[in-house]
Amino acid sequence: MKKYILRFGLLGVISTLSFACNDEFLQRNPQDQISNESFWNNETDMIVYNNSIYHIARREDDVSILMGHDEGFDSQSRGWIYHDGFSDNTAPRHSRADFFAKKRAGKHSVPTNPEYFGYKGWNFLSAINFGLENYDRVPVEQAVKNKYIAEARLLRAMFYADKVSKFGDVTWIDKSLNIDDDDILYGERDPRDFVMGKVLEDLNFATAAGNIPENVDYGGNPGRLNRWAALHVKARICLFEGTWRKYHGLGGETAWLQAAADAALELIQDGPYSLYMTGDPTRDYNKLHQMEDYTGVSEVIYWRRYEAGIFTNHALNYHRGYNGGATKSMVEDYLCSDGLPISLSPLYLGDAVYTDIFVDRDPRLRQSILHPADVDVYGYGNHPAGSGIVYPKIQGMSGGQTIYTGYHLIKHFQNGPSYATYNTSTTPAIVFRLGETMLIYAEAKAELGSITQGDLDISINLLRDRVNMPHMNLASIPVDPRYTGDGISPLLVEIRRERRIELFSEGFRYDDLRRWKQGPKLRQKDFGMRWDDANKAALTGAGDATVGFSNIGGVPYLEVYKGTDYETPEFDENKHYLWPLPLSAISQNPNLGQNPGWTSGE
Repeated sequence: MKKYILRFGLLGVISTLSFACNDEFLQRNPQDQISNESFWNNETDMIVYNNSIYHIARREDDVSILMGHDEGFDSQSRGWIYHDGFSDNTAPRHSRADFFAKKRAGKHSVPTNPEYFGYKGWNFLSAINFGLENYDRVPVEQAVKNKYIAEARLLRAMFYADKVSKFGDVTWIDKSLNIDDDDILYGERDPRDFVMGKVLEDLNFATAAGNIPENVDYGGNPGRLNRWAALHVKARICLFEGTWRKYHGLGGETAWLQAAADAALELIQDGPYSLYMTGDPTRDYNKLHQMEDYTGVSEVIYWRRYEAGIFTNHALNYHRGYNGGATKSMVEDYLCSDGLPISLSPLYLGDAVYTDIFVDRDPRLRQSILHPADVDVYGYGNHPAGSGIVYPKIQGMSGGQTIYTGYHLIKHFQNGPSYATYNTSTTPAIVFRLGETMLIYAEAKAELGSITQGDLDISINLLRDRVNMPHMNLASIPVDPRYTGDGISPLLVEIRRERRIELFSEGFRYDDLRRWKQGPKLRQKDFGMRWDDANKAALTGAGDATVGFSNIGGVPYLEVYKGTDYETPEFDENKHYLWPLPLSAISQNPNLGQNPGWTSGE
């Protein structure tokens, strides 16, 4: 653990460059007692060097590729647990979550400087390239060097895939820069095709048998990526790129989708992982996301560990008050227990009575959203057991934890860290898990048009088995009338729904909508629970709620952003699929250009 979390000092000693945009590209770090010429002596030196690269990735908003929880105050927004706030899954309104709400509403503008998770972290790339230029100095067998070369190239692929997903064309850099590298420092961005081709080369090298070990154990040191994690990363990146190319009309998607399917299948069939299940369909899904230590948990491929006194966070304490709650759209997407959507199932009781929304529904709903009867089960609100405190509680009401939508999140909630003293929590974070791999596989195969019932049975249907839901059957895919206008098959509708449900509150939805070219869904307003007289009468102090409401089909529902700048969300398909480059980058190199639709006056 100590090597994974040691303070970043080595790069400041032996790296020659740390860069972001021109001036930052060429910031030279002071030389200390260790020179580059004397450092590279044995395998341990490569281990230590790569550890220092991982350390840079600890800062979530600079390098958004191994996201967990940031530490201290920054864990109030800089981690994947908040990223559903970019989408229609949750509706944050706290001022500290404004960055997410603003982007979700399409009200963001061109930033002056790099923003969270944006056009920065280039020192991470510099560190990778510097290592790749120097590993061959070490007098060991090439097979030994390849372990660290592959690891570095995997991290580079992840870095560039993230940048391309947000900014499209970017400058490809695979060497340390010097002051006379004008073609890079002041050149145009490289095309997406070229950069992603380089990313795929890195991914192929990283996942090649014999490079990154399948079981990484360098002195019992956690936190390093093994070959199975590399396959998961490859599958994730290739699915994103393949579907982006397909739905944005770029072409060439087949090879990417096949690569995603192949990588995911190898991991599913040959990897040492399996879904976490104890035989309790009413709690297993929730328990997976509430553990304090993921050592040996069969589903978890890679996770972030925190350690008291060294590397801690305050994530869950902040999150309980900042997440805003799940949206009406999210809650209504859960199937009924017969495997049918609420628009088709005779089991759906409606929402006239709050607790009816949980009746005969996918058990993941009650394991993600607080049922009023489960307050004591989770210790929600930190009330004494048996207090009888009634939930939900809407912003403005007193006597407990309030939320904006009325749908309180309990998927990640843990009583201890949620009410812990500032920055003392060691709440871990799952970064990669097999459940996602299975969803990648099913989607890639469906997009390729080659999915079989057997493919569903080794992926989505295993996820459904965990919660005792009916299997997805290729011969009887329901047609949900709410999604017939999406321009895709009913099968893809259900696979995408399964992904939304299984990965809820894990930060995927916004990127999914972007790659599927479903931005118009973000033009829809965020609503919460039904807010009629009967529902208000069932609560204590409902008259103190400060969230507005609007009628849908003559029925009142909480409207989270009513009366705010984000009341009417926008999504301009000519610009909002990509983020704008910061003005600081363009002012230093005008040849970078700006992404389509964005102007400096916005």
